[in-house]
Amino acid sequence: MEDESRGRDNAPNGDFNTTMSGDASKDIDPHSPGVLQWQEVSNAKKAEREARLATRPEWRLKQAVPSQQTDVSRLPTSELTPREHEIVHLDVTALAEALRARTHTAAETLEAFCHVATIAQDLTNCLTEVFFDEGFRRAHELDRYLDETGKVVGPLHGVPVSIKDHVLVKGHDTSTGYIAWAGKTVAEEDAVVVDILRKAGAVIYVKTANPQTLLSIETNNNIYGRTVHPHNRSLTPGGSSGGESALIAVHGSPMGIGTDIGGSIRIPAAYTGLYGLKGSVGRMPHAGLMGSHDGMDAIIGALGPIATSARDLALFCQVMLQHEPWLVEPPLLEIPWRQNIVEGEGIPEKLSIAILWDDGVVTPHPPILDALKRVADALTAAGHDVIVWNPIDHQEAWDLLTKLYFLDGGEEYREVLQHDPWVPQTEWMLSQVPNGGKPYTVAETFKLNRAREAFRSKVAAHWNATESRTSTGRHVDAVLCPVAATLAPPHDTTRWWGYSSYWNLMDYSAVVFPAGRFHAAGYRPSALPDGLVHAGEPRNETEGFIRAQWDPNTYDNVSVGLQLVGRRLNEERLLGVLRRVEEAIHNFHDP
Repeated sequence: MEDESRGRDNAPNGDFNTTMSGDASKDIDPHSPGVLQWQEVSNAKKAEREARLATRPEWRLKQAVPSQQTDVSRLPTSELTPREHEIVHLDVTALAEALRARTHTAAETLEAFCHVATIAQDLTNCLTEVFFDEGFRRAHELDRYLDETGKVVGPLHGVPVSIKDHVLVKGHDTSTGYIAWAGKTVAEEDAVVVDILRKAGAVIYVKTANPQTLLSIETNNNIYGRTVHPHNRSLTPGGSSGGESALIAVHGSPMGIGTDIGGSIRIPAAYTGLYGLKGSVGRMPHAGLMGSHDGMDAIIGALGPIATSARDLALFCQVMLQHEPWLVEPPLLEIPWRQNIVEGEGIPEKLSIAILWDDGVVTPHPPILDALKRVADALTAAGHDVIVWNPIDHQEAWDLLTKLYFLDGGEEYREVLQHDPWVPQTEWMLSQVPNGGKPYTVAETFKLNRAREAFRSKVAAHWNATESRTSTGRHVDAVLCPVAATLAPPHDTTRWWGYSSYWNLMDYSAVVFPAGRFHAAGYRPSALPDGLVHAGEPRNETEGFIRAQWDPNTYDNVSVGLQLVGRRLNEERLLGVLRRVEEAIHNFHDP
């Protein structure tokens, strides 16, 4: 563990002056002779963060936490007052209502979350930019506005929201996990999503860690180091939105903004027991993000929320689309949010759900299969229709995706990392670069785009054909599947993204929901029908590696998450189906 990961003795329009004292990143002169050693840049950024956190020593834990203590999930809330404890355990929907009713003030709400976020940083290394003072200025202004007018600024009045590091927040650095960008990328304006959040009354107070390159399902970079899982610090909280998942999992934020081009919202949410939504491209605002391959549109990421309830996912989408972001971000589709569908209008009483048990490349670890079986049993008991989703070419999908990710042969990554040593997951990902590391020609890129569309058509036809196998006579309403082949794995061991990245290739909407917590003591896997998953010799090197990882003790005390997948641009319908699925789970009792 890095030093910063250990415990210690420890105007309503949103237009604020964000210049703060103690900002060491301003001391990193991009025009100075020579290139700063990466350690110097890292030390400056860590010192800046610590200087801001140190202004409130009363928010540090009073007792030191041994570095060997793995489960630290209860510590961030362990020294809260009863009132603070109540605040941080509300989801955004309930919190917004409490603020509107003046049960809580925006200032006291922010103080509770800042208190937890400070401890969460000390224990998991989840924060990058810290600007509590700016948040308090806004919170006090919001409180005054409500007192004077009796009205809230918007539906998120006074609600703290955390922001992934590569999303622009005016006046703050956007290093994005790159040494080369640290201190040189202070945002001159907010990303569209941040602008809308401010207009809706949200309070922005921290940015959270993302990995070097962003193209990683773990969170580690040379600026701040590794982010760890609060329930077991020997495991990853996922990536690339791993700072968000670690922070929200311990109630240091009620909602965070993530992005997803291969699973980067869904996998962190699944690993830490949270909800996460990856919508189709063109639904949610996406302008104002920094990252490599800006302008590449062969495969595009999606921005979305990570939260503690499904209803908060819908609230986020509703807020975003109420502000008609397509007027300022032309690629967005003009599709207003249809909350009536989320609440059940047009959702069949009897669902047809297909379950993907095994993608044909890597069989999931037993706790994930157990969770699938429990949900399948709950759906069946509730009278819903459950069939098997037969996998369609998941290895082919991954091979195509790596070509689309690396149209330039990985050149931009290598260039920006010239003075930034590759962290292990970057090494692994760049080992996947196809075409001998050479860029694809224009003609080859056209061919890849045609292959992408042919693949999408093939899978869409497969979905349509399910109507011949359902008892309802309809094609399935959603696909239920793993989010990853493992629970949160040990650091630097992620090897297969296929259960999540497949749906990015399809541009289908996908939502993650928590499905329990795994406990190793006395564990016995559920019995499954023969032939449902592969049980023979490993089918490939990746499956052999992941199968060898399985040891119940490794994954003790971490969350199990599952994924529902819907058709393209069907986010409302997907969340409506999730409501029915969770009702079935809630009403189900194991025999």
